[in-house]
Amino acid sequence: MSFDTLTLVLAANRGTGLEPLTIDRPKAAVPFGGKYRVIDFTLANCLHSGLRQVLVLTQYKSHSLHKHLRDGWSIFNPELREFITAVPPQQREGLNWYGGPFDAIRQNRYLVERSPASQVLVLVGEAIYRMDYAELVRAHRESGAQVTLAVRGIREPGSGVQPLVRLDGEGQVLGLSPAPAGASGDPGSGDETLSTMGVYCFEKSWLLAALDPAREGPDLDLGLDLIAPLLGDLKACGYRFGGERGRVTPDRYWCDLAGIDDYYQANMGLLRAAPPLDLYQTDWNIRTYQGQFPPARTVPGVTSGTEGIFVNSMLSAGTVISGGGVNQSILFPRVRVCDGAIVDSSILFDGVQVGPGANLRNCIIEKDVQVPPKVRIGFERTQDSERFTVSPGGIAVVPKGYRF
Repeated sequence: MSFDTLTLVLAANRGTGLEPLTIDRPKAAVPFGGKYRVIDFTLANCLHSGLRQVLVLTQYKSHSLHKHLRDGWSIFNPELREFITAVPPQQREGLNWYGGPFDAIRQNRYLVERSPASQVLVLVGEAIYRMDYAELVRAHRESGAQVTLAVRGIREPGSGVQPLVRLDGEGQVLGLSPAPAGASGDPGSGDETLSTMGVYCFEKSWLLAALDPAREGPDLDLGLDLIAPLLGDLKACGYRFGGERGRVTPDRYWCDLAGIDDYYQANMGLLRAAPPLDLYQTDWNIRTYQGQFPPARTVPGVTSGTEGIFVNSMLSAGTVISGGGVNQSILFPRVRVCDGAIVDSSILFDGVQVGPGANLRNCIIEKDVQVPPKVRIGFERTQDSERFTVSPGGIAVVPKGYRF
């Protein structure tokens, strides 16, 4: 498996729906779940699936992502032909940047050609899910298909993001169509409405032949722009996500974080008594980079002497709650909550400082922001909208570098 499959992880997307979290980083590098980055879930899937030759195609403001790959994922041995390598645009096919997923692969055709692999696994690095790719590749080989698409059931006809798929009784793809906007997906649904997931296994020879034609203009989706026009001349099969095959416990969770509300709800879901995505599964742990910070702790406030408390929250290393209160929230490393401050149903990124008496509710605070004493955020939508981005669901996002 290690050397017969070349893996391409698409991580060039800006993630416009997640602004302002993606002003200075790509979607794949957005922090998630208290200590992770979004791309960690895809790379952890690769690690557990025995995939050891991984190219990460990057583009938009990629320094943060490259640094994370260097610090957290330099774990393979190049002397054994193992690698996780970032590949920004090389402009081998002209002077253009990546115009989309099809174009990103086409511009790196030479990397595919020189690989000894028989299959090319193309993955989206911008979604949260667990999946045993080894079983997908095995099913691909068993079917004799040129292309295998991972598909998932959804509650309504489309999530507005991934294309819809029609399969026949034997699992072969009959058609692909754009998803109508506005409906919400349900990764655990048994409904027969199926959607793609941005996960594809190609026969390398077929993929290289399909990359030959020159294309004009940007492309948006591999299913619609590469596979759909050629369906009449190839065997394409669907692979059901969350089935019984595979070694990972099938929690059947998948989220593409299409907007701020999706991102917020995905994080808050981790705090449920029975979370839809269980980070504490021992059979499929998620790897990431962690700084060498001291343990999180609660201490009495210096002035009030009131004990610092937290309820049903995630606290990462280096966090100190000094006489403040944290409820139903996720705190990334090195957060400090000072005397009398209250943090409720919020997400605080690395290095956030919450001043004495501040009150935060239903908000996301970006890295290193210093919230002054007695500031209130998340209580008056009109007032918040004048200062910050506020999502349709009412989540206030304080951007990086904001000065109160």
